[in-house]
Amino acid sequence: MTPSARLGASIDLLTAMEAAPRKPADAVANSFFRERRYIGGGDRRAVSGMVWEIMRAWRRLGWWLTKCGADITPRTLAAANLVLKGWPAREIADLFAEGRFAPGALTYAEQDVVSALAGGTLDNADMPRAVRLELPDWLLPRLEETFGDTLDAELAALSEPATLDLRVNILRTNRRDAQNALGREGLHAILTPLSPWGLRLNGRLPVTSTTPFKDGRIEIQDEGSQLVAAIMGVTPEMRVLDYCAGAGGKTLAMAMMMENKGHIAACDVSEVRLDGAVRRLRRAGVHNVERHLLKTGDKWAKRRAKSFDRVLVDAPCSGTGTWRRNPDARLRMTEQDLEELLVKQAEILDRASSLVKPGGRMVYATCSVLRAENTSQVEAFLNRHPDFQLVPSDSTALPESLRGTSMFSLTPHQNETDGFFAAVLERKPEQDAETTEL
Repeated sequence: MTPSARLGASIDLLTAMEAAPRKPADAVANSFFRERRYIGGGDRRAVSGMVWEIMRAWRRLGWWLTKCGADITPRTLAAANLVLKGWPAREIADLFAEGRFAPGALTYAEQDVVSALAGGTLDNADMPRAVRLELPDWLLPRLEETFGDTLDAELAALSEPATLDLRVNILRTNRRDAQNALGREGLHAILTPLSPWGLRLNGRLPVTSTTPFKDGRIEIQDEGSQLVAAIMGVTPEMRVLDYCAGAGGKTLAMAMMMENKGHIAACDVSEVRLDGAVRRLRRAGVHNVERHLLKTGDKWAKRRAKSFDRVLVDAPCSGTGTWRRNPDARLRMTEQDLEELLVKQAEILDRASSLVKPGGRMVYATCSVLRAENTSQVEAFLNRHPDFQLVPSDSTALPESLRGTSMFSLTPHQNETDGFFAAVLERKPEQDAETTEL
C-alpha cells in the first residue's frame, strides 16, 4: 500500500470504531482487516500503528480541534495528529490525495485546521490535567487516590505501546530452547525479569504463525498475568478452581505448574470463551482440566462447597491496567460501568469463597490499577467473611522481590508489566474459625 492508502485505511478504521463506540477497538480492527484480506501484514501493522497512536492522544487532539473551532472527525484527528508531530502542511496535503484507497483531498475547513495547528505540539500547558493525561474527568480523582504524586509517571507508562510477552510451556520445552526456536524464525526474544517462564518481544510481531506457537511450546501472556498464576502456589496433588477462566490463559499456566497432574476445574459464564480454551489446552498438551459453564440455578458449585485447595478469582474489572494494549478502553468506560463492576466483583468473591476448603486459599486478581477494585474489595470481603484472612503466598515460582507477599500491585511504570493486582486469602481451619467467632 502507498502511504496515502495507509492513511485512508486508518481513517476508515477510525470511522468503523466511531460507529461501534461500545465495542473494543481491537475487536473492530480484527473485523476490519478480515473484511480486507488484500491488506498485507506489514500494512496492517502500519495502519494499526497510526490508529492506536491517535487513540492514545484522543483527548489532547480533541482539545486542539475544539480550540481552533473544528469538528472532531476521523479525518481531522488524523490531520491534527500529523501536524502536531511536526509534518509540513505540503506533505500532509500530499498524503490526503485522491484516488483508489486514498483518503481524498483536504477540504478547505481541514486545510484551515492544518494551518491553525502548524508549529504546535501535542501537549500544551493550558490543557486540563484529565485531558493531558488522556482520562475521563470523573476517573482522575480515583487515579489520584491510587497513585498520588506518581500519577503522571504511571499514566505516561500506561500510554506507551506494550511489549509482547510470551509464556514458555515447560511441559514441552524450556525458556532457552524456546528462545532459540523463535530466534531461528527471526523473532529475537529476551528473558522477562520477573516470571520464570517469560519471554519478551518488542512490537506487534507474527508470533501465532511460528512453529513454537503452533506446537504449544509458547503462549501469548503478559508477564503480570503469569505472576498472578505464580502466586497461586499450586502443586500436582491439588484440586484447583479457576472460577472466571475465560479463554484459559491462567488455567494453562497452573496446569503447567501442576505438571499436568491433580485436577483443575475451569469455569466461566461464557460458552464461547470456554470453547476457545479447549483449543489452547489441546495445543499445550494439557489434560488435567475439566471445563464447566456456570448457569443460573446450577447445582455444580453447591455440590462442591469447601472442596478446593486453591480457587482463583480473576474478576471482571475495568481493565485500567491494560491501557497500553487497549487505549480506547480509558475513554469507553463510564462511572456507572465501574459502579456495576464493583457490585459484581463482590458477588463473585462471595460465591467463589464458598468453594474453598478449610485451610485452602483463594486468590483475588484483577487487571485494574484502581484501589476501589483491589485493596478496597479485599478489605470489604474480609469484613463480610471473618473466616478468611490475608496470608503470605508460599509459591516458589514468584521472583525474590514478590516472594512471601500476601498482595501485590504491578504497573508498567514500576514493573514493566501490565497493571495487575492479586491478594491471597486463606479460609481459616475450622478450629481457628470457631475460636474467632467466640
